[in-house]
Amino acid sequence: MSVNLKKLDYFPTVNPLVEPRQVVVKKRFVRTGKSQELVNPDTGEISHVSAIHQVEERDDAEFVKVFAAGVSAAYDLNRTAQRVFQAVLAEYERTPMTRGFADTVELFWFGDGLSGRDVGMSEKTFQRGLKELLAKGFLAPKSSSIFWVNPSLFFKGDRVMFIKEYRRRVTSDDQAKREALERKGQQRLAD
Repeated sequence: MSVNLKKLDYFPTVNPLVEPRQVVVKKRFVRTGKSQELVNPDTGEISHVSAIHQVEERDDAEFVKVFAAGVSAAYDLNRTAQRVFQAVLAEYERTPMTRGFADTVELFWFGDGLSGRDVGMSEKTFQRGLKELLAKGFLAPKSSSIFWVNPSLFFKGDRVMFIKEYRRRVTSDDQAKREALERKGQQRLAD
């Protein structure tokens, strides 16, 4: 999916990234938002999965790096998009919270950098990375320099959890057997 920064659809009143979404990344998908398939948010119950949960404490700077690296890896961001994501995260961290959260970030380029601060890249490089972040649902344009943030990918909290699920590959024979069993079960219910 190609993004044209000169022809963006703006969402001035509603953040379209609040609802759960799924992005296809090569041979896997990445989900954001609420999911009861792995963890029921009401009860905390984990179902149908064997899970290993590790907790590590990190200082502020290292936490942001680990968070950005985990998100970048999950969404298979290219190197430019990773650098832009780091720069946008830094801008987001400076954004004042209202009503307990910050749902937008202002990204304007002037002088030699983002908000006048050098971010170690040219404006063209920044725009290339920004296109990928827009295409993959990290940001959505609110106006020409203000962007809605995906609340699952931008937050000012003190913890993050990355879950990687592995599924057994289903062969065509296994799939045919499952479908036959489902048909038999449906026939019994109909009888």
